[in-house]
Amino acid sequence: MILAENLSHQYGSRLALSNVNFEVKAGEIFGLLGPNGGGKSTLFRILSTMMVPTGGRAEVAGHDVARDPAAVRRAIGVVFQTQSLDKALTVAENLCAQGHLYGLSGPKLRDRIAQVIERLGLADRRNDIVETLSGGLKRRVEIAKGLLHRPVVLLMDEASTGLDPGARRELWQYVEELRSREGVTILLTTHILDEADRCDRLALLHQGRVVAEGTPAHLRSRIGGDVVVLEAGDVAELARRIETRFGLKPSLVDGMLRVEIANGHRFITEVVEAFPGAIDSVGLHKPTLEDVFIRETGALIE
Repeated sequence: MILAENLSHQYGSRLALSNVNFEVKAGEIFGLLGPNGGGKSTLFRILSTMMVPTGGRAEVAGHDVARDPAAVRRAIGVVFQTQSLDKALTVAENLCAQGHLYGLSGPKLRDRIAQVIERLGLADRRNDIVETLSGGLKRRVEIAKGLLHRPVVLLMDEASTGLDPGARRELWQYVEELRSREGVTILLTTHILDEADRCDRLALLHQGRVVAEGTPAHLRSRIGGDVVVLEAGDVAELARRIETRFGLKPSLVDGMLRVEIANGHRFITEVVEAFPGAIDSVGLHKPTLEDVFIRETGALIE
């Protein structure tokens, strides 16, 4: 349904995307996870036909984004990170204006508006001025706009930005219903780990490159065991001593040492006993997607 082959893009001398490859199957929720500046927005602009790549190619619903952008636009719905609603209009008026852009009018448009606002739980808000709505409700209206012309693919760029946890959960409920009930293929960009965990598959982007791809469970399985985090006054010396004593090579991230190891609770006991007074604090957790990102890039998702 979505295909990227050796996709690259440059802004002058700066390389924003470098040989990006992935494929999204029909009916999937596919996530692009990475920090700001990692290439997500550039990739989103290319797939939504707002930008032509400088190298490689991309297809959406069987149409080349550079050669046939009009066909791609008919096949996709887009939810941008920044709000695209007219705050002075009602929910229904915003949807009516969107419908006109796609050549919808009359009874056909009225029926479709009724369907999407019912699907997204907006029926009792259709006559409310958008400016009076909460952030979560505005996002639902944005999704309704994107779905009005019955696209087969929905592209969402950091769609939950600015939403509180409750509104974010509600948004995801509707996203998952769209996939399960209507078979819409969804590609989204995010830097939020909880969202990424709800995707069927993910591509991790860093400095314009895909550094890992797979299901959330598969990606976490790359770590194996536990992640132990150690803080110390002299982390370099502690790292040297751990490598000498235990044969492990800790990684230094954000001023803390990280050790990937099975039975992390046992290692904590051993390392504290081995170096009394050298360790200020310890932490233990099961692998997360951020741990995978750190392992592949040495950087945090921020």
